[in-house]
Amino acid sequence: MPNLNSFLFDRHLDDEEEVTEIVHKHWIFGVKYLFWPSLSFLTAWFLLYLAPFLVIFYISVIWSIASLVWLLRNFFDYYLDAWIITSKGIIDVEWHGWFHRESTRVLYSDIQGISYEINGIFSTLLRYGQVSVEKISTGNVVTLDYVTKPRRIESLILGNMELYLHSKNMKDAKHVQELLGELVAQQVQLQGIGELEYEDDDDDDEDYDDE
Repeated sequence: MPNLNSFLFDRHLDDEEEVTEIVHKHWIFGVKYLFWPSLSFLTAWFLLYLAPFLVIFYISVIWSIASLVWLLRNFFDYYLDAWIITSKGIIDVEWHGWFHRESTRVLYSDIQGISYEINGIFSTLLRYGQVSVEKISTGNVVTLDYVTKPRRIESLILGNMELYLHSKNMKDAKHVQELLGELVAQQVQLQGIGELEYEDDDDDDEDYDDE
């Protein structure tokens, strides 16, 4: 769902930040979230089929609208609890309701360690687990539960982290070279000015001797 992902998650990105992957909970939990509101919606119209009366029609309409609202809420509750893995770091997005969203950004340079855990029979069979990232600056641990193939996500983050740190080191080295170049240029310029002043002093001494 690239268009839906762009609409829902692009607001969290910085300029020139590229998305590598958006990690959601395992699809089985999406089914779990959506099962009961979907069943409620179908039941409303099945009731109208069994009793096609005007009063039942109005009840079915109200019931189905409430079920759709419930369905949308559960969908966003599932889909918007995600990690956005980017070229700069990880953005932990959480959805707590229609008017309450929050996000936590962890740069690759601030990651002290990353780990994953698969615990239980169903987790092993369905291949989902928990991925955790520990921050250097605060020591806090950011986690995402029920991740599909957590080992792959761990490897993906480590690969992005290596590329980011390598690129950052290259930029820092280039910046140091530019600073050194500027210092050398300033030094050469100062030496040139000093030599010119020295030559002017010599010319003044020669003029004085001629007199």
